[in-house]
Amino acid sequence: MTLWLARHARPLVEPGMCYGALDVAADGPATQAAAHTLAEALPLGIFVTSSTLQRCEQLVQALSALRPDLTPIFDPRLREMDFGHWEGQRWDAIGQPALEAWTADFAHHRPGGGESVQIFMQRVAAAWDAVGTRPTLWITHAGVARACSLLAAGMRSIDRADQWPHAAPGYGEWITFEPAIPAQTPPGHSGC
Repeated sequence: MTLWLARHARPLVEPGMCYGALDVAADGPATQAAAHTLAEALPLGIFVTSSTLQRCEQLVQALSALRPDLTPIFDPRLREMDFGHWEGQRWDAIGQPALEAWTADFAHHRPGGGESVQIFMQRVAAAWDAVGTRPTLWITHAGVARACSLLAAGMRSIDRADQWPHAAPGYGEWITFEPAIPAQTPPGHSGC
């Protein structure tokens, strides 16, 4: 089973802006270009699930127009991390003391009063665990892709900021994972 993670196209925000859960639109032509490339690459019969934020919904709509065989559903677990009152602010305006407080307790601090990394990881892990045996596409965000790279490595939580992955798909790009499917105990066996 393959899990595809496609990131939305470039959002219409100023560079350096914190916009995790902020519901901003994506660039229209870039969204169309991403949808064309993705439509050509996706296998038939893939199950599509998307974040509920409009930058992902735009990619879903463009992809569905090109591939009517895809019937997407929306799942709030695939939304980007919520940075609370930091949303819509420039990262350099948030202030070094606030950023240091977050990195000092990276797993549990709630930046801007939003989600902690641990809560975010649990949310993404719940969606990860619900993926079945059918090839699946998630239309989502960089933070979700980073969380999935940890999940794919068997990590359900992290303690330090330096454990958080830097790599993520670029805007309009995708990566794939092969999540492990739990072993089934054959009928008539107790599993002991």
